[in-house]
Amino acid sequence: MRAKGDHSKNSLQIPVEQGMSNQRGSAPREPCTALFDWRRDASSGGSYKRVMSQIEDTLFGETADSGESYGRHSTGILPSHVLRRLIRARREVLATEEIEDSQIQPASLDLRLGAMAWRVRASFLPGPQATVRDKLATVALHEIDLTPGAVLETGCVYVVPLLESVEFSSRVSGIANPKSSTGRLDVFTRLITDRAQGFDRIEPGYRGPLYAEISPRTFPVLVRKGSRLNQLRVRSGSPQFTDTQLKRLNAEQPLVDGPADIDNGLALSVDLRGDSLSKQVGWRAKRHTGIIDIDVRNTLDALDYWEPIYASRSETIVLDPDEFYILASREAVAIPPDFAAEMVPFNPLVGEFRVHYAGFFDPGFGHEQGRGRGARAVLEVRSREVPFIIEHGQIIGRLVFERLTDPPPEVYGQGIGSNYQRQGLKLSKHFRQP
Repeated sequence: MRAKGDHSKNSLQIPVEQGMSNQRGSAPREPCTALFDWRRDASSGGSYKRVMSQIEDTLFGETADSGESYGRHSTGILPSHVLRRLIRARREVLATEEIEDSQIQPASLDLRLGAMAWRVRASFLPGPQATVRDKLATVALHEIDLTPGAVLETGCVYVVPLLESVEFSSRVSGIANPKSSTGRLDVFTRLITDRAQGFDRIEPGYRGPLYAEISPRTFPVLVRKGSRLNQLRVRSGSPQFTDTQLKRLNAEQPLVDGPADIDNGLALSVDLRGDSLSKQVGWRAKRHTGIIDIDVRNTLDALDYWEPIYASRSETIVLDPDEFYILASREAVAIPPDFAAEMVPFNPLVGEFRVHYAGFFDPGFGHEQGRGRGARAVLEVRSREVPFIIEHGQIIGRLVFERLTDPPPEVYGQGIGSNYQRQGLKLSKHFRQP
């Protein structure tokens, strides 16, 4: 990237398109891009400051002779402004209906359900020789029209074509996760592609439709065409971010509010002490509740669907088999504006439980640039076949970090409808907050 002006290696450049002209009245200059440049300032403890600079403008915010890259780095997660430009140019990500701006998050794209769902006998993967529709011919039980809305029942498996599809180039791939609110409702949602051998992954160069596999585990949910249950991150190349790099990043800017346990990612432990007032440490989902409309916010009474869990003297709780729990991390997390993270399930060899849904953490989550001062990670937890005791401070998941190709213009919490900035022990957005 050829920048006009001095950009240090600690600066983060965020393109915003502008037309600019020469102040002395001479011929107008070529179109350029103004940059909001997040720079780490050593005098203020390594925090970010916003300054302005310029670079020459192309479709991807880079010089034409730099090749087809997506920001300051050639590899990494594509940020929101790059996603917008690709979508506008009808490249990489397509849709049968226009993609709404509200679908685009700082480092991901919300995916929408299509008009039809299939109830299927069981979960499946198509394998390398078949498409999803090939498999549906043998496993589908019946079709459901989602246009007026339909209830997806617990214990059933559904497959829904998405409105979005992809035409990835050879070095572009994708990774999907349930949205935060989907996971907190215990709605098991995974992405499937044609000829897939794994869930939630889109291989480099894949061109074709996308499907969601949906299986509500605890609450029946009402969905409709356009409902958003999962999200997609688009990646350029195969970037590696080692523990050594993560330790260096944490030294420059602390990622948690205490000592960082870094080993194959950043460890998160469970808080079973709670706050000094309520002493609440979690929620356990009730069975046989009412329906939850996936698209309606802030209307439900939490106690109709959940039982609160309070701290015990032993600072432990017993996870019952086949029950669903919402807990919180002991650590408050802060994701820098130029990075994203993903929570990965804890090693199953260490205990009979797991963080049930992996989750995306957006750039700026809990970070000062997103008007946060650390935010607890919400943990959706299930035990396995036997009851299992967990203790306060026990490691329960790990955050794997990945660099963005360019920092997004707005990070999590900066006026983009972020629901979980500065969160503690928080249920999904469907429930009224106390």
